[in-house]
Amino acid sequence: MLMAPRSAAAACCCLLVATAPACGSNDAAAIAKAASGACSLSIHVTGFRGAKGMLGAELFTSSAGWPEDVDRAFRHASFPIHGQEATAIFDHLPPGRYGIVVLHDENENKKLDRNLLQIPKEGFGFANNPHVLLVAPPLEKASIPVTCPMTRTDVKLIYK
Repeated sequence: MLMAPRSAAAACCCLLVATAPACGSNDAAAIAKAASGACSLSIHVTGFRGAKGMLGAELFTSSAGWPEDVDRAFRHASFPIHGQEATAIFDHLPPGRYGIVVLHDENENKKLDRNLLQIPKEGFGFANNPHVLLVAPPLEKASIPVTCPMTRTDVKLIYK
């Protein structure tokens, strides 16, 4: 027996619904949070050489301005340092992939200070802790997926 196209589509939908796993209230809540941009990102930073200054953190969604143009960052903020560590928390993020760069802004001027040879004088770091020689890693190597409700990552500062 042949089914009419409408009946076949209805049968497929019923089959998908019948075989899909049941969604609990937690799943529904996570989906709603993701849709509303209610994800959070926690960046735990270690390796400070002192407690003077602030932790600067920037999130990038594209390579435009990566990694130092604060004006082109998706989000940026400063956070207090507690001893040899600090935690940057960004709330209300849509889920997605973010490039992360952090800075130990010792003099709180909101930029990475460099010496005459352009070598950084302050500590810096990237998501995934890539090995850094003379230039910053590409965004792809320093980005992580952010999912709801909370994503956590660790970054170790580098001093040159």
